[in-house]
Amino acid sequence: MSISDSIIDGARTAYLDRSIYSLEYLRPRLILNNHGMKVLNYLKDELHHCDKFYFSVAFITMSGITPLLQDLLELERRGVKGKILTTDYLNFTEPEALEKLLEFSNIEVRFFYQEREGFHTKGYFFKSGDVYTGIIGSSNLTLKALTVNNEWNLGFSSLYDGELLQDVLGQFEELWSKSSNVSDILQEYKSTYNSTGRHLPRSIENCTRTSFKPNSMQREFISNLHKLLDNGEKRALLVSATGTGKTYASAFAVKDANPRKFLFVVHREQIAKQAIESYKRVFKGDEDKFGLLTGNCHDFDKDYLFATVQTMSKDHIYTRYSRDEFDYIVIDEVHKAGADSYQKLFEYFTPKFYLGMSASPDRTDDFNIYELFDYNVPLDIRLEDALEEDLLCPFQYFGITDLEVNGKTLTDESEFRYLTSDDRVNYILEKSDFYGYSGSRRKALVFCSTKKEARELAKKFNEKEHPTIALTGEDKQEVREDAIDRLTNDEREDRLEYIITVDIFNEGVDIPEVNQVLLVRPTQSSIIFIQQLGRGLRKTKDKEYVVVIDFIGNYKNNFLIPIALSGDTSYDKDATRRYLMEANKQIIGSSTINFDEISRKRIYESINNASFSNIKLFKEKYQSLKYKLNRIPYLVDFYKNKELDPIVILNHNKFDCYHDFLIAYDNEYKEVMTRDEIKSLKFITDHFADGKRPHELIILQLLRDNGYFTVRQVEEKLQEYGITEDFESIKHCFRMFNQSFIKKNDQKKYEGVTYFNCTDNIDDIHEHDSTHYSITDEFKSYLQSDTYKKHFEDLIDYALLRYTDKYCPQTENVNLKLYEKYSRKDVCRLLNWPGNDSATIYGYRIKYNTLPMFVTYKKEDNISDSTKYQDEFISREIFSWMTRNNVKLDSKEPQEIIHNKQLQKDLFIKKSDDEGSEFYYMGQVDVIDYKETKIKNDEEKKLPVVNFKYKLHYPVKEELYNYLVNDID
Repeated sequence: MSISDSIIDGARTAYLDRSIYSLEYLRPRLILNNHGMKVLNYLKDELHHCDKFYFSVAFITMSGITPLLQDLLELERRGVKGKILTTDYLNFTEPEALEKLLEFSNIEVRFFYQEREGFHTKGYFFKSGDVYTGIIGSSNLTLKALTVNNEWNLGFSSLYDGELLQDVLGQFEELWSKSSNVSDILQEYKSTYNSTGRHLPRSIENCTRTSFKPNSMQREFISNLHKLLDNGEKRALLVSATGTGKTYASAFAVKDANPRKFLFVVHREQIAKQAIESYKRVFKGDEDKFGLLTGNCHDFDKDYLFATVQTMSKDHIYTRYSRDEFDYIVIDEVHKAGADSYQKLFEYFTPKFYLGMSASPDRTDDFNIYELFDYNVPLDIRLEDALEEDLLCPFQYFGITDLEVNGKTLTDESEFRYLTSDDRVNYILEKSDFYGYSGSRRKALVFCSTKKEARELAKKFNEKEHPTIALTGEDKQEVREDAIDRLTNDEREDRLEYIITVDIFNEGVDIPEVNQVLLVRPTQSSIIFIQQLGRGLRKTKDKEYVVVIDFIGNYKNNFLIPIALSGDTSYDKDATRRYLMEANKQIIGSSTINFDEISRKRIYESINNASFSNIKLFKEKYQSLKYKLNRIPYLVDFYKNKELDPIVILNHNKFDCYHDFLIAYDNEYKEVMTRDEIKSLKFITDHFADGKRPHELIILQLLRDNGYFTVRQVEEKLQEYGITEDFESIKHCFRMFNQSFIKKNDQKKYEGVTYFNCTDNIDDIHEHDSTHYSITDEFKSYLQSDTYKKHFEDLIDYALLRYTDKYCPQTENVNLKLYEKYSRKDVCRLLNWPGNDSATIYGYRIKYNTLPMFVTYKKEDNISDSTKYQDEFISREIFSWMTRNNVKLDSKEPQEIIHNKQLQKDLFIKKSDDEGSEFYYMGQVDVIDYKETKIKNDEEKKLPVVNFKYKLHYPVKEELYNYLVNDID
């Protein structure tokens, strides 16, 4: 089908009948900021593959330009030209945004003066080959308009001669001809802008706390806390992301409780001082009650006491007070409470109520914070929750390539001289300037690896006339406080642009004014990554967003970056890759996540090279979840809490089933099972636990519940998952359970394992059959064991959860889900092949009226020339594929592919062998062209091969297509 036909089909869908199939990206459609959509993502997608673009908007702000900086930089690298037209309407367009656009050599910017005639256009247009796409509507080039505002924009596609496009481009050129080059009028406009200011209110002003009332998170916390108090509980743990207002939440809770005396414990004096100021704002009129107890202040007799743990834990200090002196005690950053200093206080004081607060209670030091607070968690709000509730300042994250120094890419073992070289310092400062900040001047925190590096970087920043100070744990409290004041106080003449630190600002310290965070160190922990990111997330006036610049070298732990940003700690490699592909479509609100191509490649490589199947990781995640639940966690618990996908444990060759893992690594687990019971669970674990098909799981459930099942019952249960008319798969389940599908060598592992009395002749089974297939005596006896039954039900429940989340609904009435990953063995099973022929498929095989094709998109250099097939995408919907060599056009295989109209052709692709043995399912394909050609072998001999052109039933989604096709060498 031609492009013009596809555009016409899209119009039919949009204007005549929504049920008509057409390509979404060529279809007229409404583009909004809701339901997982953002106008910004549309612009990013179009910029990614366009070869020319035009913007015409009334307003442009730095907040609208900043999330597109990485995209515009890539367009400049590719030489793609663009025109941007704007106006002085209401003096809203920001001069600094215009200056930023002028930095790009490939972009022309013009300015339309409002006095000539009205100008309020909002349109974005892109040329890609012969096709033009665009949107016209209400969205200006501002952050809110592109991400969260209620905006209506109509997207369309056209060929060059289309009337609508010609009218749009004609209007654009007419306005363009009446406009002035921005470089000619910028100084004049800047003078006007600075003297009159914009006439519309800045949306960020609502970030300023004008009255101290609880926000949504704090209200929910106080409500849940009341329920605990009503039940007589004496301890609770508030888990809340950095920047969401934990201190204020505790202040509202304490004010609500109205204690006679109150103690707030922190680990640094600076944090105590900030906390006391927050409390005073809530307790207006009671300021005289507050006092500090630190190394420098000794307000022993104040009713509301804010103390550092270092001071309060001294024997001669805490014993000044009676055990029940304080009615209410709050412990800040309570994940540190395993230390002796904190434990002294817990053992001594007996208040009416203990409140602990932490953004990261899940520790790896074998101390159970949850147990310390009686497992009472009135609120647990993580980064993604806080973004959804609009509690945080939006962040614009840029993962960019760290500099190669003397031809060497920075790694975890790089020498100090490379980390602080002049070239690297210049590079860091250059990128800090390019990506910018929100506000009148830069107020940046820089996190590096060592104290020595911090001091040397600060020295060189200062030499380059960027006022900077290095702060470490060795600096006294007054030095830290003065440095923060120099960074944030616009009135000081000795003000700073940068504070460079190693770890002292990871948590606790509140510097809302920070508008840029630079990460110039490898990511060693997802917890620390979020803590450092969080330093810029507090809302304040005159800061619309915070810019986070992450300098990414060849670091082995780069995979932690998408894990930290997504909050998904399941350590599922495919989920991590998917987030890297689709981060901007998953992140909530006005925040954006941007990677340059080299950094993205490095993270993919880190994901591929990471070992998520190591026992240490299992044990850490297990212990953390056990602490949180106050019991032994099972597979479903891991899955629901996103704490390591259990399939990683189940696939480990050290364990036959989860029971084996528990026996090996939890001394409190004392359950016992026979080897036959374990073997029975192993069969389910090995074949069905991944949840890629629900049919066998439903059969096992019916056997447990009824002692038998019928085909009709299975059909009815499958309808609950949206599966109809799938009798062949039900019949195939019998091959799984009688083990005829399984290779002979593998059958020995499951010798004697049976679940129901199965017919010897699979062909005797009929659709809608009501024949009872009864449970075997062995399986029935296993279910009498509480331990076996618990593990059996846990396996089934987990697998069905996984199916529902990942593999449902299916695609085109086959047991395969678009863009999920499958091994050759999976495909043999899900296509209902009688046996596991995965070892003989290689690249493809025609069998049982099906043709699964497995393509490794990036061929390894060391493979034979005769197997370097030119399998590649021509477009998102056309794929070029080759048969194996020594196959001619008149051979049996090509002829069947061409002429067998019933042959089901399924395409599976993985980027490289580094991804493992599984392939993305791209859907079914149809032949649109074919020819015989030649391929050379290692001896330069030409061998015949048939090249097919396939059309995919569903064009590959943009993110996956870019991932598979693009490569950086």
